[in-house]
Amino acid sequence: MNILKLTVVMAALPLAALADPMPSWTGSEAKQQIISFIDAVTDPAGESYVTPAERIAVFDNDGTLWAEQPVYFQFIFAMDRLAELAKEDPSILTTPALKAAAAGDLKTVLEGGHDALIEVVNASHSGSSVEAFQTAVAEWLETARHPETELPYDQMTYQPMVELLRYLRDEGFKTYIVSGGGLHFMRVFAEQAYGIPPEQILGTYGETAYDANGDTPVIVKGPGIAFIDDKDGKPINIERTIGRRPILAGGNSDGDFAMLEWTTAGPGPRLGVLIHHTDADREWAYDRESPIGRLVDGLDKGPGMGWVIVDMANDWSRIYTGAN
Repeated sequence: MNILKLTVVMAALPLAALADPMPSWTGSEAKQQIISFIDAVTDPAGESYVTPAERIAVFDNDGTLWAEQPVYFQFIFAMDRLAELAKEDPSILTTPALKAAAAGDLKTVLEGGHDALIEVVNASHSGSSVEAFQTAVAEWLETARHPETELPYDQMTYQPMVELLRYLRDEGFKTYIVSGGGLHFMRVFAEQAYGIPPEQILGTYGETAYDANGDTPVIVKGPGIAFIDDKDGKPINIERTIGRRPILAGGNSDGDFAMLEWTTAGPGPRLGVLIHHTDADREWAYDRESPIGRLVDGLDKGPGMGWVIVDMANDWSRIYTGAN
């Protein structure tokens, strides 16, 4: 083919075919493994071809799609929300944990363990309709800033993962969030942040009730946890809600291990992707000893299962959507 003909052919190609679908990833082995997998399962002439209906990809949220340090962002919202509620009715602060949370004393709350955390979540997340709760979340996201980066929380999404989600959808995948985070909390921002609509978000949810006493029937959030979407709960919730075993799963902690294990144990081509937080300069470096996002089993067993271990410091040229 002469140069003129080659130029004509190249000009006829769609721009998407020429552009790098994951520009915030370095040219690392991890990136190449992901792209090779997507190419293989979307090539109709290849042996590894997967029909669009079966192209299901699931991702954890905290620590996988956005940051999670120094504590899960939803819990920071819970503390801020409790402080606002207490201004209107100080009598709701009935325990030391609630008083500490309303005062912004995270250290004391964490020292109270699981029971203290549940107290704060119950007090800040219950007693209103789902719509009113989600309005409060949206207003918080508009004004709240992370204490270290000073970025809005919804700008601390990971740009490389946003690119991967978009790339998957461009290649006929349906993308889901499967997270230990609150279902109603994530549904507020996930569509704008990730392009994932509310009906494709699976998460932890509390007790709710139907209330038709007013002019318009509403779903009211009550105290108590109805389902925890973490660890073994993730594959259970996927099977129950989606009805298909995914062919790609992404996570960052041992809370995601069962989801990746179940996903990659199925027949045919499958891929597990683990985000390893190794970048202390641009984000945080943590794994085995961290109380948030602890990662042990994934590091020890994941490579033997063929999972891609993404080294954040080396594999990503950019971290957040809100900052280069």
